[in-house]
Amino acid sequence: MSGTLILVRHGQSEWNLKNLFTGWRNPGLTEKGIDEARATGKGLKAAGIEPDFYYTSALRRAQHTLDLMLEEMGIENVTITRNIALNERDYGDLAGLNKDDAREKWGEEQVHIWRRSYSTQPPGGESLRDTGARVWPYYMHTIQPHVMRGEGVLISAHGNSLRALIMALDGLGPDEVVKLELPTGMPILYRLNEDTSVAEKRELKG
Repeated sequence: MSGTLILVRHGQSEWNLKNLFTGWRNPGLTEKGIDEARATGKGLKAAGIEPDFYYTSALRRAQHTLDLMLEEMGIENVTITRNIALNERDYGDLAGLNKDDAREKWGEEQVHIWRRSYSTQPPGGESLRDTGARVWPYYMHTIQPHVMRGEGVLISAHGNSLRALIMALDGLGPDEVVKLELPTGMPILYRLNEDTSVAEKRELKG
């Protein structure tokens, strides 16, 4: 059996609360988001989980979530790898816009396509497929080898970068992944077989 891979979507951000497209913009966490991150750290500690390696994106909401989790887990002086490959999907021209205002401007159907289709890009931004094109190689070459050596890895990232990764891990098709919803602050634990297929997947609910 391989090691453990734990995926955590960052806690609620200020722009999540305001219903804004966020993408690569860099808002901080709300008080609720801070509480979610701390609760996640407490839950991981209670489950006896202490990973060997820690990865996050180049965006502060994911980084802050990881810092708070580590604080609650009582883990200090570890190396944290931050990489743009784990960033949220880039929403391009939609970033910073209220989602309801965007629907009024472009129509409900068009905004739904931009948000939920697998391969359609919003103006100036990335599709989920584009996001996967940077997440998948980074995972396969940098993160997966740790797991296959029996080590534990914790990733604090974003809804769409993690959806893209879960798509590969779970073998989901384009029509299935667009329906996948990831709550903020909910750890998902994977253990892999020797052929890198999934041996176990479970949510670590508090």
